[in-house]
Amino acid sequence: MKIYTGTGDRGKTSLFSGERIEKNADRIEAYGAVDELNAFLGAVASSLPTGPEADALRIQLTRIQSDLFRVGGWLATTADSPSMAYLQPMAQADSLWIEELVDHLQSHLPELTVFILPGGHASAAWAHVARTVCRRAERRIVSLLERIAPTDEGAGYVLTYINRLSDYLFVLARYCNYLAGREDTIWQT
Repeated sequence: MKIYTGTGDRGKTSLFSGERIEKNADRIEAYGAVDELNAFLGAVASSLPTGPEADALRIQLTRIQSDLFRVGGWLATTADSPSMAYLQPMAQADSLWIEELVDHLQSHLPELTVFILPGGHASAAWAHVARTVCRRAERRIVSLLERIAPTDEGAGYVLTYINRLSDYLFVLARYCNYLAGREDTIWQT
C-alpha cells in the first residue's frame, strides 16, 4: 500500500466521516494541532531520564497519546455521521484521571510562588513545548466549537480534557526537572 494517494494535492482532505474539506478548515486546524501535540509528547517520552519514576511517566504519556487519537477522531468526524458509532467518546473520567496525575506529580514538588522560564532538563523543555502546543490546540478546538455549536456533551469533555492536559504538562515539566535534579529557572524581572 502506498502512503501517498494524490487526493490531497488540490488542498482538500477527507474527514473520518467521509466529507472532503479544505486543509485549512477549522476542523483540520483543530485536529492538526492535536496531532502535533501528540508528536511532541513522543519527544517528551523519549527524552525522559531512566528509572522507575520516568517509566511511570512514559506509561502515562502513552495513555495520553492514545487519548489524543480519540480526540482527533472526534474532531475529524461530523456529529451527525454514522462514523461516530465507531468512536470511543471522551468522558468526564478522562479529565479526572488527568487531575489525579497533576495532584500526584505536584505532591512531590515545592509550592510555586513565582513565574518560571521553560527549560532545564531536555524532557522538561519538551514538556513546556508540548504545553504551548496543547494551548494552541485548545484555542483551535474552541474556534471549531464556536462554529459548529455541537449539542453533544462529548464536545465539553474534549475541551475539558485538553484544558487539564495543559495543566498536566506544566506540572510534568517541573517534575521532569525534579527527577533530573535540576531546579526550575525563576523569571527575573
